[in-house]
Amino acid sequence: MFPFPSLQLYPRFTTAAMLEKLPVLADYDVSPLTGFLPETLPLRRLNSYFDAWEDIVENLPALVLTRQVRPLVDAMPHLDTKHLQSEPEWRRAVSILSFISHAYVWAGDAPSDHIPTQLAEPWLAVSAHFDLPPICSYAGVCLWNHKTVVPVDSPEKWTLDNIATLNTFTGAIDESWFYLVSTAMERQGAPCLATGLAAIRACREDKPDVVIKNLQLLAEAIDGLTTTLMRMFEMCDPHIFYFRLRPYLAGWKNMAEAGLPKGVRYGDETEYRQISGGSNAQSSLIQALDIILNVEHHPTGTRSRSKTELPTDRSDRKPEKSNNNFIHEMRKYMPIKHRQFLEHLTLVAHIRDYVTANAEREPALVISYDACLAMLRNFRDKHIQIVSRYIVIPSQQAKKQKDNLTKREGLAASSDKKKVERGTGGTALIPFLKQARDETGDSAAGSWGRRILSENVQTGEFATAPATTILKRPVAAMESESYAAGQDSAKMSTFKKVKTALFGSTKPAEDETRQVGLSGDWKTSKDKGGIPHW
Repeated sequence: MFPFPSLQLYPRFTTAAMLEKLPVLADYDVSPLTGFLPETLPLRRLNSYFDAWEDIVENLPALVLTRQVRPLVDAMPHLDTKHLQSEPEWRRAVSILSFISHAYVWAGDAPSDHIPTQLAEPWLAVSAHFDLPPICSYAGVCLWNHKTVVPVDSPEKWTLDNIATLNTFTGAIDESWFYLVSTAMERQGAPCLATGLAAIRACREDKPDVVIKNLQLLAEAIDGLTTTLMRMFEMCDPHIFYFRLRPYLAGWKNMAEAGLPKGVRYGDETEYRQISGGSNAQSSLIQALDIILNVEHHPTGTRSRSKTELPTDRSDRKPEKSNNNFIHEMRKYMPIKHRQFLEHLTLVAHIRDYVTANAEREPALVISYDACLAMLRNFRDKHIQIVSRYIVIPSQQAKKQKDNLTKREGLAASSDKKKVERGTGGTALIPFLKQARDETGDSAAGSWGRRILSENVQTGEFATAPATTILKRPVAAMESESYAAGQDSAKMSTFKKVKTALFGSTKPAEDETRQVGLSGDWKTSKDKGGIPHW
């Protein structure tokens, strides 16, 4: 038998050794312990040369409250970034300058469309060091903005119950918790990267048992991420997030109604820049999971195939470059090495091809692979629930209470009660997220998996059928095929988790015709493929 059956799909390959080399995590500033977080805690303060920056960011909540950010920044000296000597210092500079700059723009009676030179030039320099746009992005507030509450001896103990933020805009627990949930997920999801690469390596070596084991571990790890995500409700109040925090996280793209029709001008530049604000889509971890599992996303409203159509052969696939693919667009907001890791990972991720090529020989491959997709789809379903509670519902309340809004709440809300609200990139929020969720199921390797993971589960022929009826026949078939031969209990446990994921809460978001993005609604006719959201 050919040593790697799925390679028969690729005539240009003759041996596994001729495949693209697997990425080495360390080459891309990625850690098996902390993932896309640095293995050492972020610096708490830069050296004394940068005290002017540090003193402002240390007192930022009070300065925002008393409207003193702009006077202090205007009087701030121009500091040279050549005094930054290490990567942790560069990361710290990105984070604190992002906080100060967004506070300068948004913390006033009206937004400022100009960032002064003494703030803009160093911000541009430190952003360029990581090939990041000069904006308050996911990296600055979630990857490089944490500390431990109690000292620990290993990054594995950077749990949600023992980390705190270094800096915030408001000083509120809600804001800290909002960032820290993502930080904890990044650390918790680190093993997914090594596990995914191990599964890819096992595919090349034609070791189905190893592939199955790693896919089961991956499914359970994704399930753990969902559990952490749902802890958002513990300490982050939707009202505080929507009305108090969200305005400061906004970028300045398509923000005419908020007072920035042209965007923002940096220092001595004569042209205005329009840059999208922060988004959880800027998390390299979630995109890495999509790539490992061969999940493909498309511009909102343009899914490229029907629900039952198989994904196309990926042997000659290259990283998709589409001006309208928002998820790919968000990679520009990731540190360059993380972005390069995703590009390299895309070249080597062929797990689905191996699973489908060996489905008859090893049926458990299909179950394990589809379990991963079920867990990832469930993760996205829970994310939709959070977005609905933290953005969609508060935006509706804001419209009903427009006359009673405070000044800052008015900045966050639309002035047009009839307008269909959209995100900073121009795409309606819930439809974008729902499509991303549904596309997760499109790659299912088994016919039953494709049927169950399709949106038909919620809206089609299965919508009114009890779960036991839906599952009865396929479950019996799959159990007899895959477990009668003596599969271990861990595989059955994973399979039970799939059923839970598939038939969890499917309650649709309320009033999906009126949606809102990160900092209010603002229109655009050009950017139809993007929508930054948290």
